[in-house]
Amino acid sequence: MWYLYSPLFASLLLFQTAALAAASVGESAPTFTLTDTHGETHSLGDFRGKVVVLEWTNHECPFVQKHYGADNMQTLQRTYTDQDVIWLSIISSAPGEQGYVEPAEANSLTASRKASPTAVLMDPTGDVGRAYGAKTTPHMYIIDGDGTLVYMGGIDSIRSTRMADIEKATPYVKVSLNEVLAAEPVSNPVTRPYGCTIKY
Repeated sequence: MWYLYSPLFASLLLFQTAALAAASVGESAPTFTLTDTHGETHSLGDFRGKVVVLEWTNHECPFVQKHYGADNMQTLQRTYTDQDVIWLSIISSAPGEQGYVEPAEANSLTASRKASPTAVLMDPTGDVGRAYGAKTTPHMYIIDGDGTLVYMGGIDSIRSTRMADIEKATPYVKVSLNEVLAAEPVSNPVTRPYGCTIKY
């Protein structure tokens, strides 16, 4: 039949296969190994037994700028890394696309914004972003100490670039992390992410 050989059919099949392979809450988080902005490699398995946050980021995105400009993202990073949570900021912008930076520039951004992630990881091929189904910046994920994905979605509930909205929003990531650290089930494990599309 014609559709067995159609390039369109093949593309749709590839897309569906990728979608099925994307991360799902309640299942083991996809494993990965990435290099950070200091040249060190980090694998998800290295952090077994610890809670891990994945934060997809793009410094040119106004939604990211909202949370960094208000010191909201940095406050979350400081608060939870002080409680032994691993916080990994991931840059999946492809070379030449918005948000792509070389490691030295990424380090300058971290310093100038007084950010406090455990590491900033480079994903220029987008392989890890696609494995998680990451769509926006920011797009947030929480992995428990057993390696299970327990939260995926937005940083909070108000889809805007206005800093003033942060105080009014339900802070999904903060609430979910507090529940995980208290050994409680996450009450709202999947929410809608918002932000700029990731420039794969």
